Amino acid sequence: MINITIPTPNVSITKQDDPELSNIYGFTDFHLIPRDKGGIFMFYNNNEELLFVGKARKLRPRIKKHFEDTVSAIKMHRDEVSKIDVCIIEEPVNREIYETYIINELKAKYNVDKVFFK
Repeated sequence: MINITIPTPNVSITKQDDPELSNIYGFTDFHLIPRDKGGIFMFYNNNEELLFVGKARKLRPRIKKHFEDTVSAIKMHRDEVSKIDVCIIEEPVNREIYETYIINELKAKYNVDKVFFK
């Protein structure tokens, strides 16, 4: 049997209600997410419920796309996102494995692909 453990986030940012500083989608620390690194990201709501898991070759642009894109899986639920966890994982195969594992182990609410628990 293969033993997989969910990686510890390298960056974790939380949405501010009324941010006074410059912010992107309410996240004042959005700049902490690496622009040129690959990895996985997890969106959570206020109750720490996992909403969505994704992977990217370049994390910051991909996460921004989820808040701007009209075809994003979370487009109807963007307002629910209150926390973003990012794990830097450079190897594409490992990103794929972690993404699929986390979606199914933590039962991500809005992931429709790679779901084995429904």
